Amino acid sequence: MSDGVVVTGYGATTPLGGDAASTWEALLAGKSGVGTTQAEWADKFDLPVHISAQLAVDPTEVLSRVQARRMDRCEQVAVVAAREAWTHAGLGAVPGEDGAAVEGERLAVVLGAGIGGAPTLLAQDDLLEEHGLRKVSPLTVPMLMPNGPAAMVSLEYKARGGVHSPASACATGAEALAWAYRLLQAGEVDVVLAGGAESCIVPITVAGFVQARTLSQRNDEPERASRPFDTGRDGFVLGEGSGVMVLEREEFAKARGATIHGRLAGFGLTSDAYHITGPDPEGEGQVRAMDKAVRNAGLSASDVTHVNCHATSTVVGDVGETVAVRKALGDHPVLTAPKSALGHLVGGAGAVEGIITLLSVRDDIIPATVNLEKLDPKIELDVVADAPRKTAVDAALNNSFGFGGHNASLLFTKT
Repeated sequence: MSDGVVVTGYGATTPLGGDAASTWEALLAGKSGVGTTQAEWADKFDLPVHISAQLAVDPTEVLSRVQARRMDRCEQVAVVAAREAWTHAGLGAVPGEDGAAVEGERLAVVLGAGIGGAPTLLAQDDLLEEHGLRKVSPLTVPMLMPNGPAAMVSLEYKARGGVHSPASACATGAEALAWAYRLLQAGEVDVVLAGGAESCIVPITVAGFVQARTLSQRNDEPERASRPFDTGRDGFVLGEGSGVMVLEREEFAKARGATIHGRLAGFGLTSDAYHITGPDPEGEGQVRAMDKAVRNAGLSASDVTHVNCHATSTVVGDVGETVAVRKALGDHPVLTAPKSALGHLVGGAGAVEGIITLLSVRDDIIPATVNLEKLDPKIELDVVADAPRKTAVDAALNNSFGFGGHNASLLFTKT
């Protein structure tokens, strides 16, 4: 068994940047990744939402043409983020090749999507109806299956220690990191590529969220549409992207001389069993998730100085989370909400924001919540706004909550 789980690498592709470094830089600069939706279908349907947070760098600019054609866009972003994470971790050759740092049997992948390959399903169904069977791609099922992103990453890195695909809506990416922690703590593997991915900005998804009254309709000023904690918030902005971390058993990482960027010290996973889309109004499940993460790390609530909030910019959800934070941790933690700049990456959100939380701990800086002009008076905690805040961040929680009552909290600490 390992004496700890450490982060040795990370990668991301988001609406703010094509890699983790540019995403972090843009977030600290207060930039927004939200804009008018650029897609062929955008003007075809009479939808009241014309904004989204699309990728800053298209994956086809990174992948070869042949590779890209064989993958759904969700799989593409997962592979792009995983490549960066692998390289950043200094793992070098893949298992089976000379100089490989880890054996294939000791390498696992835990990577999920909240929605997955729906764009492929929809496109191929259109081809079947319009042109018949012969036009349907033989790769349809591998491209649409929910485990596709994880499978593609496992194939690229010859991971034979297990490939797992959690699907827990907006908590998916965070839950993947939690399951990776479990694998490493159990000593089943030495290294895990873990995270989440999503790319499903398509008409039916937008329409469904519109009908659920969860999307912002601030079409005239897209960059100001996502505004967690603000009195003028009117819903979230749908985004796309992926985040992947390389997690390792601490003794293995040290033995190979890896650079350690921080520690995944604990996690908490709970469920509300309350409503398919709405959170428990008492926040009891969220409180338990945060409390579990803190206790799992062997810390106390007073040790947690920062919370990277799930805060999506919905009227009910943002306030509810802050109430839960106060119940679980008290009044002292400083909050921020990256979805104000990133939009909501659904299955990719927890992993990308896990990276952001890690970097806050590593660099002792908390990014500002953009568009926060007037704090909702119901929110009785300190939320960073206007500019990043330099402050000691020794332990920080990353919250992710998903439709279906999924609650995931990850606790990151310094090396």
